[in-house]
Amino acid sequence: MWRGKTVAVIFPTYNEKDSIRAATLGYLATGLADEVIVVNNNAAPGTSEEVAGTGAREIFETKQGYGNALLCGIDNCRADLIVLSEPDGTFSPSDLIKLLAYSDDVPVVFGTRTSREFIWAGANMGKFLRWGNWAVAKMTEVLFNTTILTDMGCTLRLFDTRTLLRIRPHLTIGGSHFGPQLLMEVVAHGIPFVEIPVNYRSRVGESSVTGSFWKAFVLGIQMIILVWQYRLGMVKRDRRQWMPEEREQPMDASLVNLARQLAVPARQEEPVQPAAKFARRID
Repeated sequence: MWRGKTVAVIFPTYNEKDSIRAATLGYLATGLADEVIVVNNNAAPGTSEEVAGTGAREIFETKQGYGNALLCGIDNCRADLIVLSEPDGTFSPSDLIKLLAYSDDVPVVFGTRTSREFIWAGANMGKFLRWGNWAVAKMTEVLFNTTILTDMGCTLRLFDTRTLLRIRPHLTIGGSHFGPQLLMEVVAHGIPFVEIPVNYRSRVGESSVTGSFWKAFVLGIQMIILVWQYRLGMVKRDRRQWMPEEREQPMDASLVNLARQLAVPARQEEPVQPAAKFARRID
C-alpha cells in the first residue's frame, strides 16, 4: 500500500525457476506490495512449486511471449498502482519505494539500467546493451521531444491504473519488443512520465533473449523500426490525449468497463500465505 493506493507487482516468467521465489518474497517483504502476480508463460518445470507458499497469485498464459505474459498480468490486475518487473534477480525490491515516491508526481515511472553507478558487477549490461539502449532511447527523446530517456528496454516500470486502461487497447505486440511499444504509447498519448536509475544486478540463469548477441541485436533493430513507425505516423490510432487535470478526477467508468471487457479470466492458482521463515527481507 502506498498513500492509500494498492500496489501490485507483475512478474512474467519463463526460465526463472531458480530465482522466482526469492524475487517474490523480496517484493512482499518490503511491506509496500499488496500483491505479486506471477504470469506462468509455459515456464520451466518446477516453477509453480517455487511460487507456491510465497503468497503470490500465479496465473497462466499459454501464448508464448514477453508481451503476452505482461498483458495477461495487466488484464488480471486491479491494483491502483501496477509495477512491472522481472523475477530473475536483476532488479532490487528495495527500488520499489523509489518508483512509488515519483508516482506522487507523475502517472508513469520508467526505470533505467544504464546509469553506471547502479550497474552491479556481473550484470548483463555490457557496452553493446548499455549504449544500444541509450542510443535508441536518445533517438526517441529527440524525435518526440520527451523528457530525459536513457534506456529503451528496462522492464522495471510503474503505471497508475488509469494510464494502463487508456493505452491498453493500443498494445498489440506479444514479443520481446513489447516494452518499447509500451513506452511509445505513453509518449503518443502525451502521458507525463519520468525516468529514474534503478539497480541492475547479475541474472540468475541465462536470458532467452539478451543472453545471445544476435537475439539482442535483432531486438535492437525491432526497437528502432518501431520508433520510426510511430514517428512517421505509420501506427495510426484514435488516441485521447492526456490532460493535466485528469490526475485529480475520478476514474472514468467507461475505461473501467473497457478493462473488464478486455480482461480474459486467466487460469490461476489461489495464493498461499508465506510461511513465517520466509518473512525476512530478501533482495
